[in-house]
Amino acid sequence: MGRKYLYINGQKSVEIEEGEGGVNAVYIDGKLHDFGGEENPDKIAFAHATKRKKYSSFLNSQFENLVILTGAGSSVGIGDNIVTGEITEERKGRLLIDLWDDVELQLTKQVMDRFCVLVRYEDKNEETNQYIKNLEKLLSLANISKNYVKDSEEDNPLDIDDIIKKIEKLIQQKCTLILPNDAPHSIFIERVTKRKVTLPRVKIFTLNYDTLFEQAGRKKNFTIIDGFSFSHPRTFSGRNFDLDVVSRNSSRVKEEDNFVQKVFHLYKPHGSVDWTRNGNDIVQKDWVEKPLMIFPKDSKYESSYEQPYFEMMSRFQQYLRGENVLLICIGFKFNDKHIVTSIIEALEQNPGFQLVVVNRTIDESPGNFNNVFEASKKHNNIVLISELFEDFAINFPDLKSYNQEDLKKINLSNQNEQQSL
Repeated sequence: MGRKYLYINGQKSVEIEEGEGGVNAVYIDGKLHDFGGEENPDKIAFAHATKRKKYSSFLNSQFENLVILTGAGSSVGIGDNIVTGEITEERKGRLLIDLWDDVELQLTKQVMDRFCVLVRYEDKNEETNQYIKNLEKLLSLANISKNYVKDSEEDNPLDIDDIIKKIEKLIQQKCTLILPNDAPHSIFIERVTKRKVTLPRVKIFTLNYDTLFEQAGRKKNFTIIDGFSFSHPRTFSGRNFDLDVVSRNSSRVKEEDNFVQKVFHLYKPHGSVDWTRNGNDIVQKDWVEKPLMIFPKDSKYESSYEQPYFEMMSRFQQYLRGENVLLICIGFKFNDKHIVTSIIEALEQNPGFQLVVVNRTIDESPGNFNNVFEASKKHNNIVLISELFEDFAINFPDLKSYNQEDLKKINLSNQNEQQSL
């Protein structure tokens, strides 16, 4: 059991000590919290409330540039039932380990085991002798093997390329989700877009293939600037990210831009289930046969240098180099080399950069995240939060937003007050 962090920000922290009977103790800023003789205090509820008070205080100011990065944690377990003919399927966001089970179910375990042997995937649990469910590594080996490895089975030989296509098709299917009414995406978008109208628009980068953020934006009548034209067919061009939406009021005496509310930018560096190629164009449709997606494999770093992915990554790097930048990572495990490299560079090179990481757990883990974990104990510009996306969305500060007319009224009221003094 032992102690587990719920929140870290330099010298500020919230920890719980777990035992067989549940939470035995709570540590605030490294010190054991005294419940003052309170009978049967709800220690875990107190720890979560203290954690949320701390991160709400940190987020309660409006940063000039707000960038959101979401990984699988913002989709897992979220999705409504999908009806196909007379069949109703419960389809929710899946982790890669869950997608392995889906592939095995479709191919059968016997075929899956043969496929692993054929492409020389050898990672097994020493105790159970079962394959470790690393679908990304399996697809990486399969893509290397497909050009020169042939199955020697005479009766029913496996075609590596055909199985890869079946796996990718299944991933597309499982990532085609319907936003349920209680999904946290809608409230999260409403909270993060409440900003002063003079500040840059919120930039949301999602590494997920699904369209949950798009559905949430449309449901709440947001204008989404996603790189695709507003005309049909919706065609991609990086220049579309430079567009904005303003209200032109002909009755105004002073000519100025009046930026409308409820607008955000959406970037999908790994592609989407509703993107496809149409000749030389990249278009967005409700349903596509061959989606533009960077499927999980080692070569996804190289694929990020192709369009439209290159445009997304270039924008991500550009925004992290801005002034007074806050990057909030949600459900991102720091496993994607090309993404992590940009974040580490911003931490090291940009003095105006701050990082918030929201994951189910934030305790020390191997790899790139361990460096961030250790740095968060020393530096105030890194905040780590143990929280589900749903709870984080609900507890995100509900800041006041002003349009141009509101600001004029506030300024006029302040001037009148000063004149009356």
